[in-house]
Amino acid sequence: MKILGRIASVICAINAAVGTILSWLSVGIVLVCFTVVVQRYVFAVSHVWMQDLYIWMNGAMFTGVAGFALLRDNHVRVDIFYRPATPRKKAVIDLVGVLLFLMPAMYVVWIYALPFVQRSWRYGEGSANVGGMPALFVLKTFILAFAVLIALQGLAMILRSILMLADREDLVPARIRYTRAEDPTHPTEAV
Repeated sequence: MKILGRIASVICAINAAVGTILSWLSVGIVLVCFTVVVQRYVFAVSHVWMQDLYIWMNGAMFTGVAGFALLRDNHVRVDIFYRPATPRKKAVIDLVGVLLFLMPAMYVVWIYALPFVQRSWRYGEGSANVGGMPALFVLKTFILAFAVLIALQGLAMILRSILMLADREDLVPARIRYTRAEDPTHPTEAV
């Protein structure tokens, strides 16, 4: 059982590192977008590659940090039943939800995206805009990274559920432990 906790901990560390690093792209997006606006409206200069750059950075950031959002429980959830549930009920809900919905969805994303990304790499695909960014294939690869990072975090959720249902909550990594609904520090209760 300890190995399950360690695997979940490693997965969480991967998503935390990727999410923390890629979240800094938001600063770059703001800076590049600001530069594009100033160049266009103050100096009457426009660079298509810069316009592509902040859009591509946005796409890379949002696909790359999705696993981090799932780790932090920042995704959309219908809390009518989940929030007041006991940790054991949450474990059952998560186990069923991940196995029936999340993992099959990530499988579908992977299966449909893989040929799309492979074709883009084969062609060395770049921007459709003349003077745009090269290497669109790198950005498209983030679709696969999205599926992998979400699926990995889903695996961590499965492992957490198994440990909870086996009464081994002590082995669940601290960052993904269930909080009790009556806990005033519960993230969904803060406004």
